[in-house]
Amino acid sequence: MKYYRPLKPIKAISFDLDDTLYDNHPVIKRAEQSFMTYLNTRFPALAELTSKQWLLYKNLELKNYPELKSDVSRARQQTLTRIMTIYGIPEYKAIEYGKQALAEFLRLRSDFKVPESSMLLLKKLREHYPIIAITNGNVDEFQIQLDDKFEFVLKAGDGLKAKPAGDLFIEAARRLNIEVSDILHVGDHLITDVYGAQNNGAQAVWFNPDKKALTAASLLPAVEINHLENLYKLLQLPTTE
Repeated sequence: MKYYRPLKPIKAISFDLDDTLYDNHPVIKRAEQSFMTYLNTRFPALAELTSKQWLLYKNLELKNYPELKSDVSRARQQTLTRIMTIYGIPEYKAIEYGKQALAEFLRLRSDFKVPESSMLLLKKLREHYPIIAITNGNVDEFQIQLDDKFEFVLKAGDGLKAKPAGDLFIEAARRLNIEVSDILHVGDHLITDVYGAQNNGAQAVWFNPDKKALTAASLLPAVEINHLENLYKLLQLPTTE
């Protein structure tokens, strides 16, 4: 555990989800592979669609509509609808099919179990602080059984810009009836989590399990930890009660 800034008193803790409470990389890789198989078999018009083509269409859609970067679900559904119309599916059907396909992707990308250690950590922290989640992703917190571990889960989209913008932190503080500076945010990403929190007035704990260098940092975190259990010591809480 490394301290870069003095840690000030806090009133709530926010967690990033993907790659903080669980390893999201293999989950997404598996989900994307299964999703492409689903598209190829469920929609005959898309039988020849490849992962490379999907990525090209997706990047083009994000380039043409940069606001989609703050809403990954909307971006996926809009890309699906666009691809389907390009491949000859009537627009009215493509819109409905796009909704169905998005639902299937969300199911696939949420098909995993959160480590028991993360579940226990959240349970114990809730005995001392309000615990919330702030994420740019679209995991289904109900499917992965995290819905009852937080006061609420805030996701980018629906008018809230993705981290590192301040929208999610400001909305979290509003809902908790505290100041943004009262929030301690825990996350793995040096830009979206650390810079996003610190630049908007919150304090950041950088979760760095792979012991990466700070070279990509725009702002220093308050603290760097390599194990989530370090939060017990950081917050001066007992590990067992």
